[in-house]
Amino acid sequence: MMVNCCMVKRLFAVGLIIAVVGTSIFISGCVKPDWDVSNEGLLEYRNSPECEYQLKTLKTRANHTLYEVVFTSRDSQIAGLLRMPKSEKDVPGVVLLPGATVTKEGEQGLAKYLCGLGYASIAIDQRNLGGIDVQSDLRMFLNGEEPTEHKMVHDALVAAEVLRTQSGIDPARIVYLGESNGARFAITACALDQKARGVIAISTCGYNVDSAIATGQLNDPNMIRFYRSIDPGTYLSGIPPRKFVMIHSLNDTIIPYDSAQRTYSRAFAPKELHTVGTATHGYCKAMDAFIKEELEGMAFS
Repeated sequence: MMVNCCMVKRLFAVGLIIAVVGTSIFISGCVKPDWDVSNEGLLEYRNSPECEYQLKTLKTRANHTLYEVVFTSRDSQIAGLLRMPKSEKDVPGVVLLPGATVTKEGEQGLAKYLCGLGYASIAIDQRNLGGIDVQSDLRMFLNGEEPTEHKMVHDALVAAEVLRTQSGIDPARIVYLGESNGARFAITACALDQKARGVIAISTCGYNVDSAIATGQLNDPNMIRFYRSIDPGTYLSGIPPRKFVMIHSLNDTIIPYDSAQRTYSRAFAPKELHTVGTATHGYCKAMDAFIKEELEGMAFS
């Protein structure tokens, strides 16, 4: 399911109850890192993600090659599509994280646009296709188990490492780009991945957990740690000096524009909020010019 800001209060209430009760290439060496959540609610990894993955060529065209990629992340095999533009020089790379219910194939419209601009991209099938179950994740966290949402952040970090180890991609020029729920994971991953150049978050917002704490909806320390750990707003201070970019439809039918504005107001410079006058949730062609401008600033600055 997709969680938007309007559902947060209900999730907190449920949480209180829970608290009471073709060509194949094999690349080696994925280390499963230990994880933790700090007292401030920040997800932490003690080891940098390394990756084990397989590539299979799906098709080759005059201007690009499309690969199927499968990589290991935590306890799962994550499938993706890696689109590689033809270039004599190393190209920048983009980790593409789709919104809930959207497959890696469904993200290829944006991937094709990025390829035409000269960017490689990896779009992945997120766990549960980007859907989340906050109640279940809270239960796991309180039991000392790694929540699925934390694993989804780790998946994004490993996807970035896949790009960095791929021949023809500049490992120093990797950017995260996500839509809706995927953008939430992109923000968190970028904050944790200090090698990344920045993040573009389309049609998303944070959960405004600090407001729930201030109003007394949350007061249990472990619950506070958990909810902060899944709120992208918690990680905004970890983005600078890289750039934080939001792109949102003024008439978004899923996540209201004022929710995006609230998250943006909490972000730190350098930052930018671009608005399109559509009723679209997620990527649309009206966003192309903003994506091009911001990626150029991140990848070539």
